[in-house]
Amino acid sequence: MSGSEEQSEEELAAAWGAETEPGEDGGTPALPARVLNQAEIDSLLGFDDGPAGGEARTGMQKIISSGLVSYERLPMLEIVFDRLVRIMSTSLRNFTSDNVEVGIDNILSLRFGDYLNSIPLPAMLAVFKAEEWDNYGLMVVDSAMIYSIVDVLLGGRRGTAAMRIEGRPYTTIERTLVERLIQVVLADLSASFDPLCPVTFRFERLEVNPRFATISRLSNAAVLARLRIDMEDRGGKLELLLPYATLEPVRELLLQ
Repeated sequence: MSGSEEQSEEELAAAWGAETEPGEDGGTPALPARVLNQAEIDSLLGFDDGPAGGEARTGMQKIISSGLVSYERLPMLEIVFDRLVRIMSTSLRNFTSDNVEVGIDNILSLRFGDYLNSIPLPAMLAVFKAEEWDNYGLMVVDSAMIYSIVDVLLGGRRGTAAMRIEGRPYTTIERTLVERLIQVVLADLSASFDPLCPVTFRFERLEVNPRFATISRLSNAAVLARLRIDMEDRGGKLELLLPYATLEPVRELLLQ
């Protein structure tokens, strides 16, 4: 520690000592003579080191972020999603009579409320129930995927990008076709869990407003898998969200 740092810490300690000494009447301490700056607060709280990422975070930000839960990894769940990708590639080829490639963008843990606020709209949100686990999950189909699947199923020409019409409600035909896609994916998800434990995922309802798709407390932890679906020049994204509360009955199996 350099001499200047020692001196500054001594001055800081002296300042705190002076501010907390009793007043002349022996009563309450005297009012602080000055307001501490952010660097001094960080130093006192032990937050004077910056993160490896480069951007310095204030002590208050670190206190807030320390309240976030460090979610456990579920190794078997990643294997289940890998199996889902293989099964979906086959079933969607049969469903669309087109060349379909399915891939996983990433699998991450996050708070349910954070995810609900980050859903890019417009989108369709499918609420489904895991019958044997007596709890719910969420599937989000983004706008690009909706129009791609409608285009493919209604005989759109290959080599032309699906036309996106924003700013209007989805039609009954669009909702019906997307619901058929969701049924196919849920059947594949059930098949993916079969080697681990039998479970039936049943489609409940389709929403377009995230507020009506609240299947868990906003502060609860959840696992999110982002899937990318390519159909030659068309495609989009599909996201599967399973709250940790839903996976609780098979948690021990997923930790293996």
